[in-house]
Amino acid sequence: MNQSFDEQPFPPPSQPQRIAVQLPASAPRVTYTILGVTIFFYLLQMASDLFLRPSPYGINYVEFLGAKINSAIRAGELWRLLTPALLHGSIMHIGFNMYALLSFGTGLERRFGHGRFLALYVLSAFSGNVLSFLFTSGISLGASTAIFGLIAAEGIFLFQNRKLFGNETQRAIGNIIFVVAINLFLGLSPGIDNWGHIGGLLGGAIFAWFAGPLWAVEGIYPALHLVDHREFRDVMVGASMVVIIFGALTIWGMMYPLVK
Repeated sequence: MNQSFDEQPFPPPSQPQRIAVQLPASAPRVTYTILGVTIFFYLLQMASDLFLRPSPYGINYVEFLGAKINSAIRAGELWRLLTPALLHGSIMHIGFNMYALLSFGTGLERRFGHGRFLALYVLSAFSGNVLSFLFTSGISLGASTAIFGLIAAEGIFLFQNRKLFGNETQRAIGNIIFVVAINLFLGLSPGIDNWGHIGGLLGGAIFAWFAGPLWAVEGIYPALHLVDHREFRDVMVGASMVVIIFGALTIWGMMYPLVK
């Protein structure tokens, strides 16, 4: 026997709603420390210019000891794949890079945490100087290798967490791509180490892809909070990938140099 029922309208599908979630809030101590250390080294460079005669390369002794010099790297001075990020060629050079560090670093450090942010900065500087070592023959220095890594990490972070940030993500990533494109175009000018920029981008992107924060909202409203689903082993994988790839490129460049 068939039964009949009055038709009841289905409730309309629920619409997504914006919910405010507290973001991590910790002082960017590593960013400020890098800023202070970099300024200190620039003051040493200025003092060397004032009180010491130029080194055999015609540069001050601080640069002579720490800049990217290919022949010195091939002689075993591998610290030169890191120390150029602490040195700068002019007040405008350091001013621009430190402004970029504050612009990108303070927010990234809060998201990545102190240790992971420091690893990102160091590995980006390393990868940038490796590509500079491979493809440019001149002496180079500057924190832009690391800064480009921060920019790449910002883009990767936004992409991997795009569901959390919603419609704003596409525009933010577009802005980052625009900034990178403009700076790489400007890097075609003489005297700018664009290979260092590209290397920093690649190193920062690789590390962030494997090790960057992967957030999820957990809890019961209104007590919602962000949880990072990345584990320590993921951070180690990301760091190892950068070290292995660019370490192998360093060895290859020492054995089969493309430039002097």
